Amino acid sequence: MDAIISTILFLFHVLTGGVQTAGAGHESAATQRLLSTVLTVSAAQQSGTNKPGSSATDPTAPGAAPQPGGSGAEFVKHDPQPDAPKVKGIYVTAHSAGGSRMNTLLKLLDETALNSMVIDLKDDTGYITYPTQNPDLLKLGKPQKYIRDMNALMEQLKKHQVYPIGRIVVFKDTMLARSHPEFSFRHKDGSVWKNGKGDSFVNPYMKEVWDYNIAMAKEAAKLGFKEIQFDYVRFPEGFEKKADSLVFNKTKDSRVDTIASFVKYAKTQLEPLGVRVSVDIFGYAASVPAAEGIGQDFVKISKNVDVISPMVYPSHYSTGWFGVKDPDKNPYATIKGSMVDTHKKLDPIGSFKPIIRPWIQDFTASWLGKGHYIPYTKTEVNAQIKALKDTNVEEYLLWNAGNKYSPGTNY
Repeated sequence: MDAIISTILFLFHVLTGGVQTAGAGHESAATQRLLSTVLTVSAAQQSGTNKPGSSATDPTAPGAAPQPGGSGAEFVKHDPQPDAPKVKGIYVTAHSAGGSRMNTLLKLLDETALNSMVIDLKDDTGYITYPTQNPDLLKLGKPQKYIRDMNALMEQLKKHQVYPIGRIVVFKDTMLARSHPEFSFRHKDGSVWKNGKGDSFVNPYMKEVWDYNIAMAKEAAKLGFKEIQFDYVRFPEGFEKKADSLVFNKTKDSRVDTIASFVKYAKTQLEPLGVRVSVDIFGYAASVPAAEGIGQDFVKISKNVDVISPMVYPSHYSTGWFGVKDPDKNPYATIKGSMVDTHKKLDPIGSFKPIIRPWIQDFTASWLGKGHYIPYTKTEVNAQIKALKDTNVEEYLLWNAGNKYSPGTNY
């Protein structure tokens, strides 16, 4: 399956230049839809059915995969915040958090059932979004003044009773890759590899990269963030096709085990500080076997986090998923199908099952073309929330890249 995915992704980036659609979410909408198309075929082939989203053989089912840290007796999962609220949150860029839009967003939370904000602390380029004085971060990171006074922001959030979640983009880090090529993937001539969009990744095999991101998470905990959300916890798309032509340090561990080990390490480092660990992951990862190429195994990652946040935007599923011709035009069926698969994937892990808190869509995917999308308003957001409720999922996060959320939604 990964060979098919990587080949098509390579051709896709060559043909399109890796164009990223504005407002698409954490990952390029085009990339996610392309992967969902390929995975639809792959999952059907492996499960012996042509129904997208049907359960294929699960290599991480009980008895097949080791428990985190070895046996269950060696590792007991604890929630450091058992009294945390049921989170219903929105994404907030550092520009919004440090600017005038923050007043509008706080008013939204004051007047609705929304109670949380996911705020960028290290963004998609790799910039630290506030002027930190932490020497462990200044060694490798490049602070900006998007949020000029983090302490003042945290006081503001506390005043409005906002549950604060800090988002840290981990292994997609163009700034660190450029300033420290030894932490990245390099061509044989020494230049840093980049994808079709011009983004570079840092090497998940390297402990120095782990510790840099954990240091940021620890500072966020001291600042008052209740949860750390890690995004881009993976290798680059189609990495298994690139690996042999690139220069980088590696261990004997597989990519899947390396990513799972990072997540477990983050959990062990942050749990004593009383903060939760959450991870963003491709939404369709719940419907297919592990993606060995990028190192993401839905179950192995979930076992080691307090919260898992699959990105289940209807616009990012291709034709046929969950029996729907145009998933973007049927948000209820798409979200319900994705949650059914998520429960099937995670129910077998018992006490290791994390809180399921999906990212849902509050943007219009006009790039899908006429006849394949609909404008997203309160009606479409409400449909997604109802689908979550009907599948016993009580928490969710809303994504809009511009932080403009549909008025009148019944949160």
